[in-house]
Amino acid sequence: MFRKRAGDAMMDMLIEWGVDHIYGMPGDSINSLIESIRKRKEQLDFVQVRHEEAGALAAASYAKLTGKLGVCMGIAGPGAIHLLNGLYDAKLDKVPVLAIAGQVETDLMGSDFFQEVDLANLFKDVAVYSQTVMSAEQLPTVVNQAVRAAYDKKGVSVLIIPDDIPKMEIERGARVTSTTLVQSDQIPQQQDIQQAEKLLNKAEKPIILAGKGARGARDSLIRFAEKLNAPIVLTLPGKGIVPDDHPLCLGGLGLLGTKPATLAMEEADTLIMVGTSFPFTGFLPENAKTIHIDKDPSQIGKRYPVDVGLAGDSELTLSKLTVLIQTPNDGAFLQKYQSQMNDWWTRLEEQEADNSVPIKPQRVVGALQQVAADDAILSVDVGNVTVWMARHFKMKNQKFITSGWLATLGCGLPGAIAGRIAYPHKQVFAVCGDGGFQMMMNDFVTAVKYDLPLVCIVFNNHKIAMIKFEQEVMGNAEFGTNLQNPDFARYADICGGIGYRVEHPDDILPALEKAVSHRKPCIIDVVVDANEAPLPAKITFAQMTGYARHMVKELFQEGTIHKPPL
Repeated sequence: MFRKRAGDAMMDMLIEWGVDHIYGMPGDSINSLIESIRKRKEQLDFVQVRHEEAGALAAASYAKLTGKLGVCMGIAGPGAIHLLNGLYDAKLDKVPVLAIAGQVETDLMGSDFFQEVDLANLFKDVAVYSQTVMSAEQLPTVVNQAVRAAYDKKGVSVLIIPDDIPKMEIERGARVTSTTLVQSDQIPQQQDIQQAEKLLNKAEKPIILAGKGARGARDSLIRFAEKLNAPIVLTLPGKGIVPDDHPLCLGGLGLLGTKPATLAMEEADTLIMVGTSFPFTGFLPENAKTIHIDKDPSQIGKRYPVDVGLAGDSELTLSKLTVLIQTPNDGAFLQKYQSQMNDWWTRLEEQEADNSVPIKPQRVVGALQQVAADDAILSVDVGNVTVWMARHFKMKNQKFITSGWLATLGCGLPGAIAGRIAYPHKQVFAVCGDGGFQMMMNDFVTAVKYDLPLVCIVFNNHKIAMIKFEQEVMGNAEFGTNLQNPDFARYADICGGIGYRVEHPDDILPALEKAVSHRKPCIIDVVVDANEAPLPAKITFAQMTGYARHMVKELFQEGTIHKPPL
């Protein structure tokens, strides 16, 4: 490492950490780093995105899919600023990302030079670790610190590197640290385990809410639920932890969830939260005894009162609790909602078979279910499309990602690009609304450039449809939600990919089958019903009265009225 240029040493260290690609755009304050990447191009791919936000979203998605460090970079000023949205997505969804931000040369810092921005303050809120590098000798040490912090704290690390630093040689005597991360199993304290044991053995109507923190603990979770006779409900980031059609699974919770899950939560006397700090507490039981399992003690009881907190790894903790269950309930509570769940699936299948024109969005998901492989990658954008995928797509062993906490539009396509890079031999789908897709559609060219076969399904209703629905249930007239869309299929062709336009239900499945058979990026532009509202699983009185006010306003102001499919 010694007498190497600092930029070259940095790339060597990233390779040692297992980094094999970086998302970004070249530019004047990172040109020295780009040269160091070029020298390592056999081991370190540079993925040139069309917008730095797409690069940061792709890095966050790569981390969500693999658990490995996602890396993105941008120049000082505009490039670094563009990274922020994707970095906040990584921060809020708690995944490891390293952002490399260029800066003006050290002798120009503080002089209000061209494109100079106070990057240290810019990244202050988003980063678990942020450092401006001021010497070649400092760079290797802070690279290790940054990567270690991103992994350990499951967040964003930022390295701000003036453009002259990577060109400098590292002098002898520079501090040497190691590219290793040491982790340990976390087990709750015995006294907390004993308290949980008492609650579990008294539970008559127990229910489990599992989130992202339960990933990797599928078998332990199912064994625990079977022993306890408890149904499992999943948060959106936890979708797929247990197969959706598993007998114990009641699907999701909240506005995107199922009616059996909502009703079971209302009736439960004991709630076991596993790896989630669920924010929508109005959907949780009012008086249930609550056990909260989370590896991060700061999340326990953060949003909802708990009776017992278990700070520990989900798999180890569930395994310990399973052997302590001695007097499980009679199973009547579980059987009741299993029966309701069977009825729920029947209703959804009827919706998926609807042959109406314009096409019902549920029909699109039903067709995707027939085509998607058991191990496919699903990158789902934010909006109504999230509701249709959360409810209707029955996960088996597929990987499902979205922007969970930030809920940022535009995450679908960058996530699919990352999915194809992470898993080059698997099917990859971006499932997007037309509003979200248009935010990042320029990076479809990135998929074409790097020969990344993926299928982007665009639900085209010429609306920001979820906001339309929100306005309606608030009692407001719809305003500002209409979109002027291009022909997305023609756009795919122009970019060098393949496009299909679908306007009739019978054409959806053939288009999907053709798309997955191609070795090129595809867009399927599906014209769907703009008036198909993503109704909650259980409609509240406030939502009904709000919608009634909306219909009155629509009638008097627009002279028209549209009733939801109640």
